[in-house]
Amino acid sequence: MSSMNDLSLLPVARSPLAMPAEELVAALKAAAEPTRLRILLLLRGGELSVKDLTLILGQSQPRLSRHLKLLVEAGLVERFREGSWVYFHLSDRTEGGRLAQSILAVTDAAEPRFVRDRERAEALKREREQGAQRYFDAHAGEWDELRCLHASESHVEAAIVELFGAGPYRLLVDLGTGTGRMLEILAGRFERALGLDLNQSMLAYARSRVDRLGLSNIQVRHGNLYDLSVADGEADVVVMHQVLHYLSEPQGAIAEAARVLRAGGRLLIVDFAPHDLEFLREEHAHERLGFATETIAGWLVEAGLLLTHSRDLAGGSGNEDARLTVSLWLAEKPPGPFNNSQAV
Repeated sequence: MSSMNDLSLLPVARSPLAMPAEELVAALKAAAEPTRLRILLLLRGGELSVKDLTLILGQSQPRLSRHLKLLVEAGLVERFREGSWVYFHLSDRTEGGRLAQSILAVTDAAEPRFVRDRERAEALKREREQGAQRYFDAHAGEWDELRCLHASESHVEAAIVELFGAGPYRLLVDLGTGTGRMLEILAGRFERALGLDLNQSMLAYARSRVDRLGLSNIQVRHGNLYDLSVADGEADVVVMHQVLHYLSEPQGAIAEAARVLRAGGRLLIVDFAPHDLEFLREEHAHERLGFATETIAGWLVEAGLLLTHSRDLAGGSGNEDARLTVSLWLAEKPPGPFNNSQAV
């Protein structure tokens, strides 16, 4: 998988567009071809794979790969690998990407061929969404079974939003993004967001959700929580919602989350308090049966973070029969040198 240094989601400073003449000419040449202009217009609507583009444009993969290579080399488009697939999106961090947006702003998108392209792209996204929905429906019983064991989702989400704060944050990283629900409820509180998950089916669902909601400032990626392709200190806030109990080494994931946080950045962890529901381990692949605040606080200190808030949400908030307590822990990365004596 390519380095996130090549996929930085931080917005480009809005200084006047200025490119060296040689780069400007190369970028203009790259955009000045009918198929490549069609590709740029399609990518303005969201990231697409090479396979997606072959289906939409009706051209061969080798030909489209050559066009995409030119667009990438000119800095108009960026690529990233997800398993055996390669996705492309308009660059949001280069002068070439800004130039592409300027070119598209003066392009008549109402031309029939461009309209047809968009219609095919929308049909393809609907098909992808339906496939992801089928997966989600097939597993809906599992989520329903878990939901009935703890406080209502609305109560938990309200607490998450409150602890998260108004922001705005430059970059949010959602680890174990799953269905992308956290990205949805926190939308409007960040400039850019990156959702990472290992499960390809869940990524497909999250991507379709982002597309459906029109959240163009969010990207969803395949990622290993123990080895994030995000630069040191790049994230303003990291969220880990109902993730730790699936991990064999949760402290390692916390340490990796701390690495990508900037000084003063915050980590929000949402998971279960200790419990004795063994069937969750046996039937739902839970590695850990909840976490004590003392355990989480210790891991945070080891990672160089300070626990600033903790909250327990027991059953009773819309679910009187709940047997699980949901805990929320908010930690901060100190702006200066850290030592254990700072821990509360």
